[in-house]
Amino acid sequence: MSLFTAQIFPGQALGFIVLGASLHDILTRLKAEPQRFPKLDLVFEQSSPVEEPVILNLPTNGIRLRFDGPEQRLRLIEVLDFTKSHLTYKDKDVLRPPTATQAVAAQPESLSGPTFRHIYNRLLGPTFPGEYIEPEIGDETGMGLYVLSYPGIAFSFPLRSSSWSPRQDFVSLLSSANSQPASSMAIFKGESWPDARERLFVQTMDPRDIFTTLMKGREPVPDEVRLVRIHGAGQIELIRPDGVPPFWIKLGLTSPQELVSILGPPDAIYRKNDQRMSIHKARPASRTHARDGSEVRDDSTDTDQSSAHTATDDSDDENEEGEVAGNVSGECFYNYFYHGFDILLSTPVTPSQSPPSKRSVVDETENIIQAETSTHLVATKVILHGNVPGSYPFNRHRRCRWEIQYLKPKKGQDTINSESPFKDVEQRLHDEWKSIYKNAEEARARQRGMVLNRDWGDSPGSSCELLGGWEDSVGGKRSDPVGTEDTRGLGNTTLFGFPGLVFEVLKNGIVSGVTVF
Repeated sequence: MSLFTAQIFPGQALGFIVLGASLHDILTRLKAEPQRFPKLDLVFEQSSPVEEPVILNLPTNGIRLRFDGPEQRLRLIEVLDFTKSHLTYKDKDVLRPPTATQAVAAQPESLSGPTFRHIYNRLLGPTFPGEYIEPEIGDETGMGLYVLSYPGIAFSFPLRSSSWSPRQDFVSLLSSANSQPASSMAIFKGESWPDARERLFVQTMDPRDIFTTLMKGREPVPDEVRLVRIHGAGQIELIRPDGVPPFWIKLGLTSPQELVSILGPPDAIYRKNDQRMSIHKARPASRTHARDGSEVRDDSTDTDQSSAHTATDDSDDENEEGEVAGNVSGECFYNYFYHGFDILLSTPVTPSQSPPSKRSVVDETENIIQAETSTHLVATKVILHGNVPGSYPFNRHRRCRWEIQYLKPKKGQDTINSESPFKDVEQRLHDEWKSIYKNAEEARARQRGMVLNRDWGDSPGSSCELLGGWEDSVGGKRSDPVGTEDTRGLGNTTLFGFPGLVFEVLKNGIVSGVTVF
């Protein structure tokens, strides 16, 4: 195994592991180097994987990473074993290799972490007093922890409760002959650990400020999409960081050139379409065939048209060499792994109808006229990926957060968004759209779920059919791919359709993905 070597940046990063980076970015980078990171353990709360923190353990490297659930951003970097990685701060070793004499005389545990003297005199210098955490009730060892904080970084020193005295200064306590070396280190955003821990998972983190270390030497990337607002009738608003105006995708109108100019070139272009779900889509007679008599395909129920990070596909078209993004010649998907969504480009179709609460006859008429008269490729569908831990497509995309803007919350209600349980999403959408059905029975029949098997290789939208095997999806075959066991355990998912929306829902009631058409 190749030892992980990294520079410490307090409040920012541990090497390329940067605070504020997405779970997708970190996992993709780690899985690309199986020699240095041979084992990855993902821990999450199965009943609420998008609300509770997600923990990524690197046991071989002695590192633990904590991400918040809703945004999946890295909030805390912990070093639990200093001997398993080579760490430096301003080119000085955090754990100094012992001399031959010291190695013979020292006890094994004394070489497990940096001493207080080393941290205080050679690495970071003076700081304010820290805090002592008493041992847990019933702990017979009587060993507590003294947490010494600096801006953006903290060290934990084991300290017996019998040795602790609030009247004695911490320098004397931690530098005495009986003191032990640091057992762990934490990197966080904040002036001190007590200041940071209360808002660790909720504070705002702007990637433009935090990604400097990670992106150094790389080409600039477009501002990431922080939230997608679904307005109905094919209107999708992409919210970007503060100071950057939102970008509107109008299904049936937005061109590939507009997408590339704002969102950047796609990470991959996927051309093969799975049509086995199209039989379930009711099509009016006027739209069943094109003017030349050929059948017009309708894949609005497809839920997972994405490609591998290698930007390759299974297309039979041999005339694709040299083609650039924004200048496409046939129906395809633009895969934006960095943004967390895919966009279907095809000949224009009429977007879904406006929600009853904001219906506009004029807008619908304009959409129909423009869609029928245009022959250029335009955006006709957007697939938003939840990147839910344990789901089949986990880690193919960064998590994309969304909210249904036309479902205005009433008093006592929450906004319907990507973290909402599907039972709440379903009830609010049913209330919104019930007026378009003849009766409650028809509404229930039209909105019932359809089971989608994610374990069979030939299921619609499955990884085997569209993406290749799991090991190939993010580069490098692994003996312990993250999420494989949990994925198989989840089994089937269920599709639920509403006008302009298709939801893929996991067994725990969490929305794994949303298709907007």
